[in-house]
Amino acid sequence: LPPLRERIVYEPDSPRHPLCGIVAALRHAGAPVIAVGCDMPFVSAGMLAWLARTGETELGRAAATASPRLAEAAVTEVDGRLQPLPALYPPADLPKLERALECECSLQTALQTLAPCVIAEEALAAFGEPRRLCFSVNAPGDLQLARRWMEC
Repeated sequence: LPPLRERIVYEPDSPRHPLCGIVAALRHAGAPVIAVGCDMPFVSAGMLAWLARTGETELGRAAATASPRLAEAAVTEVDGRLQPLPALYPPADLPKLERALECECSLQTALQTLAPCVIAEEALAAFGEPRRLCFSVNAPGDLQLARRWMEC
């Protein structure tokens, strides 16, 4: 990486699991974190800032009710499927995520244990096409599609 002003948190080499990065970030931050996959070329800064503000709003509500923590994760839903990334994860979910990691649960299964706040496609549409915003390049066909989208 080039020199950065931000603190870099490295996840452990093993186990190799998408939850490792989220768990490592929550352990280090002690505050809500926005998790994004490194293979998500179309996620927008505006959407991430909005997601972070959503967390701040929820923290404000929690503080007003004498509960000093974000009550739930905030995840998006695209094509009827919960998207674990990008998402906002509060420190309160760390124990559940650690257990899911120990059990080697999928990220989707881990999400179900959290009962997250679901952000609908309509809300995402303010930042672009929801399917593109949450798109991950996981296979050669995905890379081809991403290239086509970038040409538009």
